Amino acid sequence: MRKRIVRYLLALLGIGAIGAAVFLFMFIRPLPVEVARPAEAVPVQVFGLGTVEAHILSKIGFEVGAALVELNADHGDRVSQGDVLARLHNGEQQARVARAKAGVVNGEAAVKMAQAAVGKARAVLAQKKLTNERKQALLSRQTVSVESAEESQMEVDVAAAELAVAASDVDVAKAALEDARAQYQLETVLLDHHVLKAPYNAIVVERHKELGSVLAPGEALFTLVAPETVWALAYVDEARAGDIRVGQPAEVRLRSLPRQMFEGHVTRIAIESDRVSEERRVYIACDHCPDRFHLGEQAEVFIRTAALDKALLVPETAVEGFDGTKGVVWTVEDGDLRRREVTFGNRTLDSRLEITGDLPDGAQVVTTLHPGLREGRAAKVTEEAAP
Repeated sequence: MRKRIVRYLLALLGIGAIGAAVFLFMFIRPLPVEVARPAEAVPVQVFGLGTVEAHILSKIGFEVGAALVELNADHGDRVSQGDVLARLHNGEQQARVARAKAGVVNGEAAVKMAQAAVGKARAVLAQKKLTNERKQALLSRQTVSVESAEESQMEVDVAAAELAVAASDVDVAKAALEDARAQYQLETVLLDHHVLKAPYNAIVVERHKELGSVLAPGEALFTLVAPETVWALAYVDEARAGDIRVGQPAEVRLRSLPRQMFEGHVTRIAIESDRVSEERRVYIACDHCPDRFHLGEQAEVFIRTAALDKALLVPETAVEGFDGTKGVVWTVEDGDLRRREVTFGNRTLDSRLEITGDLPDGAQVVTTLHPGLREGRAAKVTEEAAP
């Protein structure tokens, strides 16, 4: 019985010794930790995912409706400003133009006739005035009757009125001529609307109709794009978009060319963000573009917002309670572990935060959180984490 008790006590002592050893090993011995070290020439980038788009992309068609009788461009063709892309059947409109032109000729003839009538009325008035002057002189000598002199004066007044009417007829004829010319110009413009020309130097993205199709006014026939205006539209998380500015350098990687990076710069930042996805639209103009482009292709965008000459960076996973500006980190100070609230600045693309303030001199920041971290515990710096 006594031997059994002794064995039992020895077993308990052994377990206790093992437990004490484990406790000392786990909680008393210096905890090996990794700490951050200053990094140099650190680029600060913001990532955005988007698509290839174009600033100038147009769906063009005719302003009038008719049957399509000529097509001179197709998918992928390069066209120059003013090139004729297509024509509509225009026989009916040509007839309208001819009728309007005839109206102009008639108007010009009417103006000439009215002007001739003015000349005739002016000559008649001059003749009537001379006759009236002679009769008025004879009346003073009582050679003619008063009635004859009054009749002569009345004829002068009538001739003057006829001259005024003739002059008004000239104005009416001129107004009618201007109306005819305007109608002719209108019909000519409508005739020109049967011809579709390229509004700028472009690439044909798509041709929507074929020969013989009857188009409605305004219906799209071609989709054109100005190749020099191709850009990448990137959607950037609002939480990361605050430091983006127009003109900042950027790199674009296309899904079809994953091993190449194309240089560009921020050319526009949308004023309105997406209220659902909470993303900001950022447009990247290409400085060195690929030979070919495909609208709508997925693109990855990396915008450089800053470059840090020298910075102390800590992984975001090693920060507790980060609110965008401040957070708590573990530090090694005089060989012991401490918790410190520090201030952060930039955040790198690989989720590292720049410590900008509230860190005591000589303190080293722990980069990996361990279960054994405890205030005041001894720590041993094993190896600094690579930046």
